[in-house]
Amino acid sequence: MSLRSTAATVVTDNITPTDTTDSISSTDYVEDVSPGQGALPPRAWYAPGSSDAASLSLNGRWRFRLSGTADAEDGSFAAEGYDAGDWAEVSVPGHWVLQGDGAFGSPIYTNHLYPFPVDPPRVPTENPTGDHLRTFDLPDDWPTADGTDGDDTDTVLLRFDGVESCARVWLNGTELGEFKGSRLPHEFAVGHLLKPAGNVLAVRVHQWSAGSYLEDQDQWWLPGIFRDVTLLHRPAGAVTDFFVHASYDHVEGAGTLRVDSDVPGRVTVPALGVDVATGEPVTVPVDPWTAETPKLYDGVLATAGERVRLRIGFRTVVLEDGLIKVNGRPVLLKGVNRHEWHPERGRALDLDTMREDVLLMKRHNINAVRTSHYPPHPAFLDLCDEYGLWVIDECDLETHGFVEQAWRDNPVDDDRWTPALLDRAARMVERDKNHPSVVLWSLGNEAGTGRGLTAMAEWIRDRDGSRLIHYEGDWNCRDTDVYSRMYAPHEEVERIGQGLDGGPHRRRELPFIQCEYGHAMGNGPGGLADYQHIFETYNRIQGGFVWEWIDHGIADERYGFAYGGDFGEELHDGNFVCDGLLFPDRTPSPGLVEYKKVIEPVRMGGEGRGGTVRVTNRYDFADLSALAFAWSYEVDGETVESGTLSVPALAPGESAEVKLPEPPAVVGGGESQWTVRALLADDTAWGPRGHVVAWAQLPVARTPWPAVAASVSPVASGERLITLGPAAFDARTGDLRTIGTTQLTGLRLDVWRAPTDNDHGAHWQTDPRLGPLWRKLGLHRMRHRLDAVEPGDDALTVRTRVAPAGWEVGLATVYRWTSDGSRLKLTVAVTPEGEWTLPLPRLGIRFGLPSSAAGVRWFGGGPGEAYPDTRSASMLGLWHSTVDELQTPYVRPQENGARADVRWAELGGLRIEGDPEFWFTARRWTTEQLDAANHLTDLRPDGDRVWVNLDHGQMGIGSQSCGPGALPQYHLRARRTEFSFVFSATETGD
Repeated sequence: MSLRSTAATVVTDNITPTDTTDSISSTDYVEDVSPGQGALPPRAWYAPGSSDAASLSLNGRWRFRLSGTADAEDGSFAAEGYDAGDWAEVSVPGHWVLQGDGAFGSPIYTNHLYPFPVDPPRVPTENPTGDHLRTFDLPDDWPTADGTDGDDTDTVLLRFDGVESCARVWLNGTELGEFKGSRLPHEFAVGHLLKPAGNVLAVRVHQWSAGSYLEDQDQWWLPGIFRDVTLLHRPAGAVTDFFVHASYDHVEGAGTLRVDSDVPGRVTVPALGVDVATGEPVTVPVDPWTAETPKLYDGVLATAGERVRLRIGFRTVVLEDGLIKVNGRPVLLKGVNRHEWHPERGRALDLDTMREDVLLMKRHNINAVRTSHYPPHPAFLDLCDEYGLWVIDECDLETHGFVEQAWRDNPVDDDRWTPALLDRAARMVERDKNHPSVVLWSLGNEAGTGRGLTAMAEWIRDRDGSRLIHYEGDWNCRDTDVYSRMYAPHEEVERIGQGLDGGPHRRRELPFIQCEYGHAMGNGPGGLADYQHIFETYNRIQGGFVWEWIDHGIADERYGFAYGGDFGEELHDGNFVCDGLLFPDRTPSPGLVEYKKVIEPVRMGGEGRGGTVRVTNRYDFADLSALAFAWSYEVDGETVESGTLSVPALAPGESAEVKLPEPPAVVGGGESQWTVRALLADDTAWGPRGHVVAWAQLPVARTPWPAVAASVSPVASGERLITLGPAAFDARTGDLRTIGTTQLTGLRLDVWRAPTDNDHGAHWQTDPRLGPLWRKLGLHRMRHRLDAVEPGDDALTVRTRVAPAGWEVGLATVYRWTSDGSRLKLTVAVTPEGEWTLPLPRLGIRFGLPSSAAGVRWFGGGPGEAYPDTRSASMLGLWHSTVDELQTPYVRPQENGARADVRWAELGGLRIEGDPEFWFTARRWTTEQLDAANHLTDLRPDGDRVWVNLDHGQMGIGSQSCGPGALPQYHLRARRTEFSFVFSATETGD
C-alpha cells in the first residue's frame, strides 16, 4: 500500500506518461494549467550521499541555444545524433540570463506586478526558451539493469530539483514529459532508455508558462535549470517513499519512532538500541530535538535493495492553550524570511553558501526561518536540522499580481487550477516531511483566498497531522492554525497581544506571529527593539520574521550591485529587491547586528553602582550551562580590569542577581561602566569558543559636560578677520575659517539627510512619506540668511535665519562663539518660526575639513552606525576607524554612518566635545552628492574635503519602505533647542 493518501492520489493521477505521438513542436502544454505529465509521484528526498545506491550528477557545462519564442525552433535537437557543436554553453545549475555577458537576455525584477499581460493562463508569444543538451556516459561501475522499470527490478530515475518555469524533457530521443513548479523536484523513470555511453539528455525550458501565474514572488524572474540534475540508480527492492514519525513525550522524556515505508525493511538506531521493522513503533528514552538543542540520532532504513541514512530528531508540535508548543513548551520565533540568493549565481546555491547562511543566522541569535516563498534547496533543510533552526516551509505559490484587479480570476479560487495547487503542496510535503526542523507548513504567500487554498490545507492535514499550517492571507483563520500578519504596526500588535483585536472567535483563540515585519531595506529597520518588547510581554505573540535575509543585488561592474531597472526592464520595482539584513556579498548590515542584540537570548541589566547584574535566561529550552560570563570595567572607554563572572546554569525563564567584583580604584575619575558578556564556553558546531552571544553595559559614573570659561574677547585682525582664541572668522559673514592650523569650510546649521528607503516609504503607503514631503518643503535646499555679526566682550554672536524657498516656515539660528584661549565653544540656539508640521531629518551643524582628515577616534557608541530607533547594538567605547570605513555601503546610497552618544571625536587635527553627547558622521562627499547617487559607483570623493556632521538630533528610521514609520518617540520635532560643541586642536593631524 502506498504511503500517499487518497488526496495525494488525486494529484498524481493527473501525471501520466506523455503520448509520444503528439507533434514535437506543439507548445499547448506551456499554457496548460495542469502541473504537467510524465513525472513520477512525489516522495521523500534524500541526498545521493545518504544512500548506498549509485548516483550520477549531471551538473556541469551544458550546450545551450536560446530562442525568442516557445516554438521558434523545432524539437529535432532532442533526437540522437543532433549536432550542437555550434551552440553556446551554460552552467547547470544556473540561470541563463546571468550567463553569457548579456547574450542570453537579462534579469527582470518586479515586486508583485506580472511582467507580462495578465490573461491567465495565456503568456506572451515572446517567451524566451532555452534548449539545453547534456551528453553523458555511465560510469564503468554503474550497476547493470535488466532494461525495465518494474517494481521488482532495477531501474533508474532522473531527478530535476528546480527548473524555472516550465520544462519539457527527452532522453535519447524519447520524450519523458513536461512539468511546472519551479522550486519543486520532479523525477522520471529512465532505466529502459539508458545506454552505457553517448546518452543525450535534452531539456527545453520556457521562461513563461501558466505556472508563472503561481510564482509571482517578489524576486528576480530568472529562467533556467537552477538546481541539481541527478541520475539515481534504484536497485530492485530499493527504498521508494518513507515517512519518519519521531514524536517526543515531554512528560515521560521518551521518543516514539515509527518509519513507514512503501518497501518493507528494517530501521536501526544504534545509539538507542532500536532495531525494528518498518511500520512498527518503538518508544525509548531520548534527548529531544529543538532549535536550541538540535539532537539528531543516526539511523538506517534498510530494504532488500538499499540502505538509506536517517537523521532522526524527536519532537512534537501542537496547538495547545492557544499557543504553538514544541515538546510541551511555547516557542518565541526570532526569525528571518529567506529567499535563496547569490549575487552572481542567483538562486543556484551551493552547499557552502547555504551553510554560510545558517552559520550567520546562528551567530546572530536567529532561531527561525520562513522559506519565502517556496521550498528551499532540500540541503538547506538538512542544515537546519543539523544546526538547529525552526522552519516554516512555504509552498511554491504566490499570485500577488491579481491584487491589481481586486483578485478577479485569481487561480487559487478557480477549480481548474486546483490540481496544480495540490501538486505543489504534495511535492513540498512529500519532499520535506522527514525534517524535524520543519514545524509549520505554509500554503504560500500573498495569493488572496480561495477554494484551492482550502483544498491544499485539507490535503496537508490528511497527509501530515504532526505539524501546523500557516498562511498569512487567511485573516479569518479558516484554514490555518496561527493568526499571521505582515507589517502590523506596534500598537496593533500590542492590541492583539492583549486580545483586543476582535475578529472571528477562532482567530482570537490562536497564537499570533508576524510572518513579515521589520522591512530591512537600506538603512534600518528601525523599531525592532520596540517590537521585541511587545513580543516578550504577551504570551499570545510568538515572535516574527524580519523581511528579509539578504539583498538581491546582482554583481555588476557598472554599479557594484545592480537592482531593478538596471537591465532596461520596461516594468520594475527598483531597489525594492535590496531589502535584506545581509548585503549581496553576505556581509552583515548594521540591521543584522542590531537584530542580534535585540533578540539575544540572555538579558542582563541593572545599575552599575549597585554592585550586581541581573541575568535572565530567555531561551525556550536550553539552560545557561553552555555559556561563560565575563566582565570588564572601563573608564573613558578603556578597559582597566577584566575577569570572569560566576553565573548559575539558569533554566529557561529563570533570573538571578549576580554580584559584581569591587570596582578597581581609578586615579583621576572619568566616565566608568561595567560591560558584561555572555560567551560560548566551548566550540560549538556553529560558533567558536568566546563568541559573544549577549552583552550589557551598566553605567557607574558619568563625566561632566565640557566647560569653557569665556575668558578672551573677539579681536579684529585687519578688515577681513576676527580672531577668538585659537580660531579665525570672516569678519563680514561670521564664518569660521580656521581652528589652529586646521581649515574649516561652510560651518552652518544642517537639517537635511539623504532620504533612506524607509524615509521614502513604499509607493502604496497611505501614511505620509517623509522623503518626498521633506523634499516638497525644500529641506534639501535650505537658504541661510545672515542677519548680524556681533563681536562682544566675551563672545562672537552670529544671527541667521535658515528657511526653505517658497514657504514661510524657518529656523531662527544663533551661533554664539566663546573661548578660554585654547579651546573654542560653539553654542547653537534654534527657534522655529511658522507652523512646522513635519519632523526634521536631522538637527546639527555641518562643515568641511581638508581631505587629509582620514583617521577618526571617538568615545561614544560604536563600532557601527546607529540611529534613534536602531541603537540597541551601539556599545559605548573608545573606537578607531577611517573616514572610508565609517560608511555603510547600502546598495542604493542613502543616509548612513552616524555614530551615537559621542562624547568626543578627533579627526583632521581637531578634537570635538559635545554638550550634550552628539551624533557624529564624516564622509568624503556631501549629503547632496549622497542624495543624488543611485549606486555606490556614483559616489566620488569631493575633491579636497571631508564633510562632517555633528548632530544634536536625528529622526528615527522606522520601517516604512514596507511597514510602519518611526514611532512618535523617535520623531525629531522642530522646537526651541540649544546645544554646544567644544573645539580644540590636537597634536597630530588625525
